[in-house]
Amino acid sequence: MKVISTEKSQILAARIAGALNTSIVDVKFSRFPDGELYLAAGELDDETIIVGSVTDSDALVQLLLLIDACEGSKNHLVLPYMGYARQDKRFRNGEPISARAVARLFGRGVENCITVNIHEPEVLKYFDVPTTNLSLAKDMGAYLRSMGLSDPLILAPDDGALGFADDVASVGGWDYDHLEKTRLSGVDVKMAPKKLCAASRSVVIVDDIISTGSTIATAANMLYQQGATEVYAACVHGVLIGGAYVHLKANGIREVFCSDTIERGCSRISAADRIVAALRG
Repeated sequence: MKVISTEKSQILAARIAGALNTSIVDVKFSRFPDGELYLAAGELDDETIIVGSVTDSDALVQLLLLIDACEGSKNHLVLPYMGYARQDKRFRNGEPISARAVARLFGRGVENCITVNIHEPEVLKYFDVPTTNLSLAKDMGAYLRSMGLSDPLILAPDDGALGFADDVASVGGWDYDHLEKTRLSGVDVKMAPKKLCAASRSVVIVDDIISTGSTIATAANMLYQQGATEVYAACVHGVLIGGAYVHLKANGIREVFCSDTIERGCSRISAADRIVAALRG
């Protein structure tokens, strides 16, 4: 068995290979003058773990090429972050269900698939191979516990993420809640925990994805106005587009951290151990 990865998942793949005590395949990546992607894998094996987050369209094509390059091997696909997973509904005629279109691309060339905190679990039904979705909520809770925060309040940005916040909070037996928006006027909106008070507390806003960070930045300002002593932001997938990290820091977020499903400078949690446990069954 060997591990192989796309360009965007090299560090996580190396960690998975290390935990499995197996080797990682050297891959050379390049691009033709017309923009087409090219790759060439080193020596393969009869069983391969293919690791690749779909962070953009190039990453998607690269992952498909890598699966094809591993033809003849028994392949296990690890899809740490699946771009397009949020496009899971059709709102008007003529729109694709992009999550379905992407999931169906992985129906050939792999035996099974592992995802991590996929945004909409309903998307799993679109995969044509057995697919397991893992959660890093407990790992996030463990990292928070190592920070030594005193009785933090774990907040989901909305009620849809409340279950995730519950799982994070369960590690330390902490309080958890979700933010509720109250429209004060046509332009003014108040955001506050639905049930609990943030005054004089450390607050950690947790979610599966941080993209632009605008909602969290707005919430942080309001939480400080309500007496929070410090506010942190944590997510599994640090998409962090459009200067999101700096935007959050500029709005008082003390620390922003994510996992290595998307490899960032603020990746503090690794998905490797969860993935390896799933691979071992």
